[in-house]
Amino acid sequence: MSSLTFDFSGRSVVITGAANGIGLALARHFSAAGARTYLVDNDGDRAAAQAAELGAHGVAADVSRPEDADRVIEQVIAECGRVDVLVNNAGIVRDRVLWQLSNDDWDSVLSVHLSGTFNFTRACIPHFREREHGRVVNVTSYTGLHGNIGQAAYAAAKAGIIGFTKTAAKELARFGVTVNAISPMAKTAMLETIPTEQSEALRRLIPAGRYAEPEEVFPAVAFLASDEAAYITGVVLPVDGGLSM
Repeated sequence: MSSLTFDFSGRSVVITGAANGIGLALARHFSAAGARTYLVDNDGDRAAAQAAELGAHGVAADVSRPEDADRVIEQVIAECGRVDVLVNNAGIVRDRVLWQLSNDDWDSVLSVHLSGTFNFTRACIPHFREREHGRVVNVTSYTGLHGNIGQAAYAAAKAGIIGFTKTAAKELARFGVTVNAISPMAKTAMLETIPTEQSEALRRLIPAGRYAEPEEVFPAVAFLASDEAAYITGVVLPVDGGLSM
């Protein structure tokens, strides 16, 4: 990863769910690429600690709360004068088979994944429209397209993000704003919640024969967030070692 040459100097990047996993890896590389990077997480203390190591900014927020999204983006605008890139990465799992899935579990998963994506995107739109520029990259999942036993809420939320991405892309293209999604298959804390047998069975289906390291997700996100990708919008880009072929 040291050979990457992405340059985000002078740009501000907001990443939700950035205190660990893919979000933290993205924050690390965006910071190294010169961006003023904001690590947004429900665990504000961890986000702040990680941000301090990167020379970035840690912000506590519950992405499911519209007022938190508005507050974070207002802070970014106040400190940077602009918001350039939003990565909607925050997510949780409450894995249960349907007959054991409670209303609270269902609501929690959809609120963080789907409502969080909506809340932060909507908060950015006035600023994107004013500058006629913006990049949104949403994190969805193979499960959102294919389902998975015990993950009805997660699958529904990730499928919803795909629909949201395509609709937002159509609505915002006229303003110079692109909205895309990635579908990664990486080693994360969420993956560790899957039983070992199921995780190994899934790994064997990946043509590359392994899960990605979180850092390997960055090039796809960085490209979609770049000026060079100005004519690419509404795309769901698999970063999954060929699993979705």
